[in-house]
Amino acid sequence: MSALSCMRVEMQQGLAIISLCQPARGNPFDGKFTRDFKQVVLDLWDKPALRGVLLRADGENFSFGGDLKALYPQRDGLGSLVRNWTSDLHMGLQRLWELPVPVVVAVQGWAMGGAAALLAGCDMVLAGESTRIGSAFSRIGFSCDSGSSVTFTSRMGAARARRFVLLGEVLDSQAALQAGLVDRVVPDVELQAQALVLAQELAGGPTVAYGEIKRLFLRAGALQFAAQLEDEALTLARVAGSADAQEGVAAQAERRKPVFRGC
Repeated sequence: MSALSCMRVEMQQGLAIISLCQPARGNPFDGKFTRDFKQVVLDLWDKPALRGVLLRADGENFSFGGDLKALYPQRDGLGSLVRNWTSDLHMGLQRLWELPVPVVVAVQGWAMGGAAALLAGCDMVLAGESTRIGSAFSRIGFSCDSGSSVTFTSRMGAARARRFVLLGEVLDSQAALQAGLVDRVVPDVELQAQALVLAQELAGGPTVAYGEIKRLFLRAGALQFAAQLEDEALTLARVAGSADAQEGVAAQAERRKPVFRGC
């Protein structure tokens, strides 16, 4: 088992189990997380016996997404910070989703913003009954990133995905299932066990065939995936420099309703 400050990795007979391990903080995405995440995923590509991946999280919540507490003190320089974080995060996400093995994710509690995009790009998404999944970007004056425009569209369809992001919706587990954002909803107490069983089942399957199936669907659905990720990152960096984005981050940190002025 290898451990980093933000996540740990265990190998079980060809199955890599990645656990987000900052439950007290809500498993947030920050600079350290994005660097660790990229490195963990790059390391997986060098494991010749890899047959599958299970992504999970410690604690009550999967992840609250971007760490607004870290952004708040640096809100005057959000554009630069976003460019730095997304350079690592987006590479990690792209390499995770392109792994030639099945990727299963277990989602409990809240999964917001970039965390919602992360899970949407995985091959099989299992959610607990009390899970809540939300697109928080527009609520803080941000455009979307983390592959949201691709992964949400792939799972939900363009119109539903656009509404999900524009309105900053939060879906409960059944609504997420109906929208196609998750594949299975299971009792909270059974989530981790059922996700492990599914991941082990897929890891014991025809790995070469699974890899080619994934490649074909990625090619059919997202021929310009890398370009879209870069567009998202640079767009968010521009938007993050707006007065509205700075107000959105400040309002969240100060626990008040933001006042957007359209600039």
